[in-house]
Amino acid sequence: MNELSGLRAIRSIGYVIILCDDLNRMKAFYKDIFNFEIEEQEEGHWIAFRVGSQFLGLRPRGRSYDGPPVPAVSASVQVSFRVPPADVDIAFQTLQEKGVDIIEPPTNQDFPHRTLFFRDPENNAIEIFADIHPRDSAPESSGVHRVVAGQ
Repeated sequence: MNELSGLRAIRSIGYVIILCDDLNRMKAFYKDIFNFEIEEQEEGHWIAFRVGSQFLGLRPRGRSYDGPPVPAVSASVQVSFRVPPADVDIAFQTLQEKGVDIIEPPTNQDFPHRTLFFRDPENNAIEIFADIHPRDSAPESSGVHRVVAGQ
């Protein structure tokens, strides 16, 4: 067995599945807010949206290993979508117009990202981010999104 076999052979994420308590509500959110097209679906069992070269899937919570629903005040996952820098602010305007719960408005972080955070209907943290030039980064750490080198 070579050193790049088994788990060390992983080169990318194939897809991400968000477990849902209300599959139809989550389907409507990702379809209507993002305008993601449904690539595949099995009604009541799962939905797959194509996002660039990846799939974002939704499926109802219910398998023995899924665990209980996440408390309403807690996020289960953070999903991040990359856009060009100007589109962070455009996305913010669109989300406000659609009445989406914004967690953090567009912000230049202390690492070279401009970010926008909001919630989906099941309180998952959704991030829209853009790579920015380091000179545009915040001069001091916010203490919230601080990146520690070497970890």
